[in-house]
Amino acid sequence: MAQSSSGRKKPNVLVTGTPGTGKTTTSSFLAEATQLRHVNVGDLVRDKNLHDGWHEQFDCHVINEDLVCDELEDMMEEGGNIVDYHGCDFFPERWFDRVVVLQTENSVLYDRLSKRGYTGAKLTNNIECEIFQVLLEEAKDSYPEDIVVALRSDTIDDINRNVATLTDWVRNWCPKPE
Repeated sequence: MAQSSSGRKKPNVLVTGTPGTGKTTTSSFLAEATQLRHVNVGDLVRDKNLHDGWHEQFDCHVINEDLVCDELEDMMEEGGNIVDYHGCDFFPERWFDRVVVLQTENSVLYDRLSKRGYTGAKLTNNIECEIFQVLLEEAKDSYPEDIVVALRSDTIDDINRNVATLTDWVRNWCPKPE
């Protein structure tokens, strides 16, 4: 049975991976299946102005990691969250009971990102991140190995299977005795 590292009554799950791997879709479906709270960090940054401006080359906000962590702290201590973000190395290790790294075959990812309008350096950088498994390595370097899991996310069947697997994990999770 999965164990927690604190006295939370519900687990916290981080869903990470290169943009286009299905983080938001997976997180939304998982939140619906488990009644955990879905926190899309990109939306939070935009809605609460938790950034230091705009990165012209990559066409995105430059998030202020300290502001994001301050905003999430109380919610994370309470538990019951699914955090959806493409980075993971700045979140406190103590926050998460499971870290899910979604991975997508490069040609599938290329098509998804192209359909989103990614071009140039933004497209190339994200494809290279997936090829070199940057986010999986980041997760393994940032969290205990036994809580990090890589899941394939090429098709809707993969996403449904991942949600079922993670739902089972959430249902079987129990807090570690204090």
